[in-house]
Amino acid sequence: MRAVEITKPGGPEVLQPADRPHPVPRENEILVKVAAAGVNRPDVLQRTGNYPVPPDASDLPGLEIAGEVVGGSTKQFKVGDKVCALVAGGGYAEYCVAPEVQALPVPKGLTLVQAASLPETFFTVWSNVYDRGRLAPGETLLVQGGSSGIGVTAIQMAAATGNRVFATAGSDEKCAACVRLGADKAFNYKARDWSAGVLEVTGGKGVNVILDMVGGDYVPRELKCLADDGRLVFIAYLRGPKTELNIDTVMRRRLTISGSTLRPRPVEFKGAIARSLREKIWPLIEAGRIKPEIYKTFPLERAADAHRLMETSQHIGKIVLTV
Repeated sequence: MRAVEITKPGGPEVLQPADRPHPVPRENEILVKVAAAGVNRPDVLQRTGNYPVPPDASDLPGLEIAGEVVGGSTKQFKVGDKVCALVAGGGYAEYCVAPEVQALPVPKGLTLVQAASLPETFFTVWSNVYDRGRLAPGETLLVQGGSSGIGVTAIQMAAATGNRVFATAGSDEKCAACVRLGADKAFNYKARDWSAGVLEVTGGKGVNVILDMVGGDYVPRELKCLADDGRLVFIAYLRGPKTELNIDTVMRRRLTISGSTLRPRPVEFKGAIARSLREKIWPLIEAGRIKPEIYKTFPLERAADAHRLMETSQHIGKIVLTV
């Protein structure tokens, strides 16, 4: 089969087309003929040698796919079904295996390209905003990096579940996109102090949950604009993994600081997220209340160009490879 592999750690040019054997599904896995694969920041980290591949995963990049079931353990699905799936690797290829419990039917009304943009960000947002961050009806959410793939998913999902959402982004154009997608207000972090803005629009109360992929020097400001009993959840640290923490603030205001990575978690854990998404979020997608936001597509063989675009951070939403 055609695939794109990482020939060695390095820049986008190390992504090269290759011929690989078809993957063989194990027990409780399905074999999918891939129509499209999402591109995500962890793919870039894997390419540069900064995101180790789990021991039992494919060394090929790609953590989300959409396509047609062509074999394997088909208890929930049958051959010919159109699915999208979260995978631990191997998405940049014509065929990919996925644990059946990590696959979901393509939502009604979506193309396979649109469906390929869903799993990685939707699993991540559900796990961190709702399970870990415990965002409840009527509460407020701040999304750092609101124009990223994770960001547009978090904004839309929280808005669709009845929450007031705020976001940060790096340009007025990106801020406008965040508002278009459902944010009440978006703050251009290059033009103003976003933490002061959050306190202003919440009447000084702050927000209940912050989804943070920035870390570093953002953390002290995030603690200031959390409401009492607020929750700060880390999923990345683009500005570095170290920060200064005022423990007195955490104690007095009963704040909770947490974080997670999804890729190494067991199949059963991810399967539980898939069930929650199918029950709570898939109906909102099919009703048109949440819509995939795809910035650009590239043919599989141009995966290097897709990574170059991702590293510019110019995109709003998702980048997808077509197979």
